[in-house]
Amino acid sequence: MERAQGFGLDLVEVAPNSRPPVCRILDYGKYKYEMSKKDKAAKKKQHSFQMKEMRYRPKIDHHDFNFKTKHVRSFIEAGSKVKTFVMFRGREMAYTEYGRKILDRVANDLSDISSIEIPPKLDGRKMTMVLSPKPEIIKKSRQSVDSEKAARDPDDSGPTAIETDSPDAVSAQPEETHAQDENPAGGRQTL
Repeated sequence: MERAQGFGLDLVEVAPNSRPPVCRILDYGKYKYEMSKKDKAAKKKQHSFQMKEMRYRPKIDHHDFNFKTKHVRSFIEAGSKVKTFVMFRGREMAYTEYGRKILDRVANDLSDISSIEIPPKLDGRKMTMVLSPKPEIIKKSRQSVDSEKAARDPDDSGPTAIETDSPDAVSAQPEETHAQDENPAGGRQTL
């Protein structure tokens, strides 16, 4: 303890269960900071997916079907799993084959980028099916996310200035301006 205080550091017990207990002299605040950075880096490398949902109806129009299927395609291209389901109301329960046809049509339209993880099955008044992206789509979405992060934050070197030979050097960070408009009520309104 005296040696640690002499260095201005902390005495940290690393392995309390071993005989004799193992202790280290270190800056505890810096140690905690480094551990939190390692945890954040490990979480970034983990792949987590989102389950998106899209609801269809048995009597869906052709345009509505295409619109919803286009959204499902964008979800899958982003790397998410999609739970598609057809809701039945009242007498529609007697014609569940129409819902099956719709889900088969969705699976057929998206077969180039997705595979059926859970085939269509009737559960109460819902017929559900889960589509998951194919491995090459997942890889492509990860690469695009990584490239977006790199484009947003290439390095943390801070703002830079454009170097020119003229004395009127322009900085790379333009000044922020606000457009203002007169409000008919008499006050100023910031846009």
